[in-house]
Amino acid sequence: MSVKQAVREQYQAIVDAFQGSNIETPTEGWIRTVRKALGMSGAQLAKRMGVTRARIAQAEKAELDGGVTLKSMQAAAEAMGCRFAYVFVPPDAIENLIIAQARKKARAIVGTAGKHMALEHQAVNDSRTQHEVSRLMQELMYEMPPDFWEDK
Repeated sequence: MSVKQAVREQYQAIVDAFQGSNIETPTEGWIRTVRKALGMSGAQLAKRMGVTRARIAQAEKAELDGGVTLKSMQAAAEAMGCRFAYVFVPPDAIENLIIAQARKKARAIVGTAGKHMALEHQAVNDSRTQHEVSRLMQELMYEMPPDFWEDK
């Protein structure tokens, strides 16, 4: 195993820890939801953050609109005694996302080669095509060429 592969596997383990987590943003957003859960008014949160009540209302609205900054979220969380975290939650294990991309690229490469071979009356059967897709998938996953995530 190469150092590059070992490092990638370490990163995969970090991301896979969140896989399958069902983290959903509350309908009122995290700032308002946590604030209300604490029984804290907007004015009280504003005072703790050293901003105006209007700024809290803006932050709560910006969160719902997708325009809140990470810095604002962190400041609000800390003012409410919480820790702010954001994550990317993969729908499946990272390895499965890599396998799917390798399969997609391998099929495209083999498909293109198959078209050229057919034009030259050298078409191969489906079994051989599937074997080549599998072989190429393994090669792509091992080498992860620079264009691995590019769709051609």
